[in-house]
Amino acid sequence: MKVVVTGSIATDNLMTFPGRFRELLVDGELDNVSLSFLVDELEIRRGGVGANIAFGLGVLGVTPVLVGAVGEDFAEYREWLEAHGVDTESVRVSTSQHTARFLCTTDADQNQIASFYTGAMVEAREIELAPVADRLGGIDMVVIGPNDPDAMTRHTQECRERGYPFMADPGQQLARLDGDQVRGLVDDATYLVTNEYERKLLAQKTGWSDEEILGKVETWITTRGPEAVTVHRTGEPDLTVTPPRERRKADPTGVGDALRAGFLAGIAADLGLERSVQLGCMVATLVIETVGTQEYRVERAEFGQRFAEAYGADAAAQIEPMLPAGSGD
Repeated sequence: MKVVVTGSIATDNLMTFPGRFRELLVDGELDNVSLSFLVDELEIRRGGVGANIAFGLGVLGVTPVLVGAVGEDFAEYREWLEAHGVDTESVRVSTSQHTARFLCTTDADQNQIASFYTGAMVEAREIELAPVADRLGGIDMVVIGPNDPDAMTRHTQECRERGYPFMADPGQQLARLDGDQVRGLVDDATYLVTNEYERKLLAQKTGWSDEEILGKVETWITTRGPEAVTVHRTGEPDLTVTPPRERRKADPTGVGDALRAGFLAGIAADLGLERSVQLGCMVATLVIETVGTQEYRVERAEFGQRFAEAYGADAAAQIEPMLPAGSGD
């Protein structure tokens, strides 16, 4: 399966605040907030939604094509991704901008406050998908992840015009996009992925009901944190999958990206919707147990054992053939 992943490519600056944000918010003063947090830890990690999803697909044995824009400071990051099975030939390198930066502070309750510097990401709007398809001999799935808004619109329009199936994953950009833009990103998607808050925001922005949204897409996947992932399809009962229990909560950054990667890897292996969502949940659990979005390891034996504990031995046997020996090393 030829999977093209479009989306942000960034360096993550992840900080840990030992207190709780809510304890520093003053009632009646939320329109005049001025806060500074003294953080205990700083981790500088590779990130960006597009790169995170591509990394996850790579370690699960799929060879995704990453499409996005970076700065000339990308060389080391490129080597890392290629070493983990990602095709980076279609990444555009800017001659004037730095690679994007994500700055995020997480408190003791796993709440987050974040900022994102776009940098070279703005040049993603200059990228056309047709040359990528020509190089690959076709495209089976395009992920439209959070990115420069014009790039997201362009990639989606091209998918519709050229008949490339696509996953609509507007994510963090929903806050910035207007109703027309959101409607354009969702219409005709093979898969739509949102979390529970994004689900409500998407309905608000588009003015569409849940039934109308389902009429625009084939499958709508809603993530609800540690509680469940629900798959919605018109005329079908909802499918609900509970994620495996995490061993510890280290860092929630990138959990959703890992879920998408695992899900798409399952689809690529023809595992079906339920098993693919379960696979996504297992990879997402590994990420929340790890600081950083691309620092987790998919160890074949341990992964299979934990998958069996969560979903049964038969389910584990189904995913075992797609777990490369030594994946994540």
